Amino acid sequence: MKPTQLVLATYNQGKSQEIKRLLKDSPLQIKDLTDFGPIPPVVEDGATFDDNAYKKASFTSRVLGLPTIADDSGLIVPALNGAPGVFSARYAGENATDQQNCKKLLEQMKGVKNRNASFVCVVSIAIPTGPALTYEAQCDGIITDTPSGKSGFGYDPIFFFPPKNKTFAELSADEKNEVSHRGKAFLEIQSEMDKIIIWLEQNMPRQAPIEHHAHSQEFIHESVTS
Repeated sequence: MKPTQLVLATYNQGKSQEIKRLLKDSPLQIKDLTDFGPIPPVVEDGATFDDNAYKKASFTSRVLGLPTIADDSGLIVPALNGAPGVFSARYAGENATDQQNCKKLLEQMKGVKNRNASFVCVVSIAIPTGPALTYEAQCDGIITDTPSGKSGFGYDPIFFFPPKNKTFAELSADEKNEVSHRGKAFLEIQSEMDKIIIWLEQNMPRQAPIEHHAHSQEFIHESVTS
C-alpha cells in the first residue's frame, strides 16, 4: 500500500525543500502545491500567524480532500512595534521580492539601537472536516546593518544568530534546521509523527487505511507548543 500523502500548502520551493528535508524520515508521502492542478489562492488576512496557518491548511485540505500542513512564519521586531509580523512576506508590497523586503526593513531600522528580533513559526495540520493540530516555535536574533550570506530565503541575510556568529543565510541547511523557528517546529512534528498519523486515522473522512509504524495508542493533544 502506498504511503498516505501529506500536502504542504505552499508553492514556495525554498520553503518546500526546507520542510521536506525536515520531514525526510516521515512515512507519509510529502507533496506541495506544485504537484497538483491550480487551486484558488488563500487570502492571508488573519490577525495572527496561527490564524493564517490554519486558514491555509484548512482551505487546502478541503479543496484537495487530503490532510494538509501549512505554516505561517514571520519576523517580529520589537523596535518596529512587532512589524513586519504577519506582513513579513509582503512588507514592501503585495508582490515584493525577498530583497525588497530586506531593503525596506533595513531602511526602517536605520539609526535604531535595539536591533533584537525573533522569527516565529506556527504550523497547522488540518483535515477536510475542520479539526487541526497546532505547533509553534521561535528563534531570537539580531537585525544586521547589511545583508550577508547566500543561502536561505526571506530575511535570512539580515538575521544574525549570535550562538552561531552567523546570519541565517550564512548557515548550511542542516545548521539552520537545527536552530531555526521552522526547524524547531517541524522537528517537533517529526518526533510526534506516529501520534499524528494515529490522529489522522481517527479523524480523516473514511478512506483507505493509513500506513504507519506507530506503537502507541496515545491520543495527541489538539494544540502543541514548543
